[in-house]
Amino acid sequence: MNLKQIRYALAVAEEQSFTRAAQRCHTVQSALSHQIAKLEEELGCALFERTSRRVSLTSAGRAFILPAQRLLSARQTLVDEVVSASGTLSGTLTIGTISTLNAIDLTEKAAAFHRHHPAVNIRLYVGISELLLENIRQQQTDVAFVGLWPGDKDMLPVSHRLLSDEPLVALVSPRHALAGSRQVTLQALAEVPLVDFYSGTGARRQTDRAFQAAGVRRHVSFEIDHIEWLENLVRSGLATGIVPVSTALRLSGLVAVPIKDGPRRQVYCAWQQPLSRAAERFLQFSGLGPAEA
Repeated sequence: MNLKQIRYALAVAEEQSFTRAAQRCHTVQSALSHQIAKLEEELGCALFERTSRRVSLTSAGRAFILPAQRLLSARQTLVDEVVSASGTLSGTLTIGTISTLNAIDLTEKAAAFHRHHPAVNIRLYVGISELLLENIRQQQTDVAFVGLWPGDKDMLPVSHRLLSDEPLVALVSPRHALAGSRQVTLQALAEVPLVDFYSGTGARRQTDRAFQAAGVRRHVSFEIDHIEWLENLVRSGLATGIVPVSTALRLSGLVAVPIKDGPRRQVYCAWQQPLSRAAERFLQFSGLGPAEA
């Protein structure tokens, strides 16, 4: 068994295709298939079920994934630590963030860090808070910026820092009937078409619980997974959004209306110990400080 075989197997699992996995790994399909066959022979079991239409993991394949990911991560950590000990900070820093992060300028911080440590490769991606926290736990992400309902703090890993705590507001187009209101109630919002994040996400729980606590039933007409969809639907006048006040202030041309007894959103920086050298240095460089107890 070697690292190349493990990388190939993980690529097939993620792509669900030998052809796409070979393209991703910059090799020919026959070579990739041969290496995976050798890996399966050594393990004594098949990792994949192959049909003419699809490739799926066997039960053994599903058991293989997480330890394989950890092995590759440990190998990279080993390389990073040795190189860093020589005086040059290197490696890969993976940072995940929600799409409505306003508490810090992540782009500016990442750019400034890279100017000081050009040998560090930085990977940035956007996701919902639940995915980001799971990737932290699985050690697939070094640092994550997540937004949570105040009651969901137990979802956080041990190491985290509160960055902001702010109210959510109703976001409407200037032509909307609520645009001239000084304040709006949850009951009034329940009577207009709403756009919100998918059910089950942290952002959605924030608003669901607020309506439930007020004893108000509502109907979400549009479900989205990114703030840009919400912005476009609000601008078109098709729906009213409920967003953090800092997000509303960034969206020019739209109107933010305070919500009476409305929900709040807390934003955290979270990470899992042990940190890589690059992640540790990034947190120090960015002034994100120690964990909050």
